[in-house]
Formats: sequence, C-alpha cells, structure tokens
Amino acid sequence: MTADPGCLPVRGDLAHIKLAGRCFVPHYAVPMPHRIAAGAVLRATGRDDADAIRDLPEGETFNVLDIAGSWAWGQLGEDGQVGYVSLDRIAAMDAAAGAGVQG
Repeated sequence: MTADPGCLPVRGDLAHIKLAGRCFVPHYAVPMPHRIAAGAVLRATGRDDADAIRDLPEGETFNVLDIAGSWAWGQLGEDGQVGYVSLDRIAAMDAAAGAGVQG
C-alpha cells in the first residue's frame, strides 16, 4: 500500500471497511457521510487545543468512522486527509446524497 499516511483511514483500533484484508485491526467501520459546516478544522486529536491539520471546505463530505464525546474521527471525502472534527461542525446526511445519488 503506497498511500500518504495522512490519508489512510486506519488507527490502532479501527480502520475503514475498505481496508479489511489489507490492514489488521480489531474493528472496521462503514463510513457515515456528514456535510462539513463553515469553520470546521481537521485536528490531529479530538481536542480543541490539538494541532490543526487543515481548514475543511464547507459543504464537502467528511466520512465519519468513529464518534467519541464531542469529536468525530474520519476522512475528508473518499481519499482525503484523516483526523478529528468537532461534531458541531458537521451534520449527518443521507447516505445516497453522500454517494452522489440523486432521487
């Protein structure tokens, strides 16, 4: 696997389901698409004072893989950077809308 480590949705206890068979972890998660709100920041850990990785683009999709407290861990889009976002900066969206399916 030759992906940028900052874009690989895997940590010691959990990985994106698409990595099953390639990364060994105790649990795999199916992403839950969320819409990014204005002012969202991707952080290295789930804390307000954690290092900022980048500002996230409003209206884009953040694929949530885990929620703990007031933080979500996941990936920007399908192959973007991985990190933590405050839950008050994202909103759940219909899975079909997240996949680009129109009704």
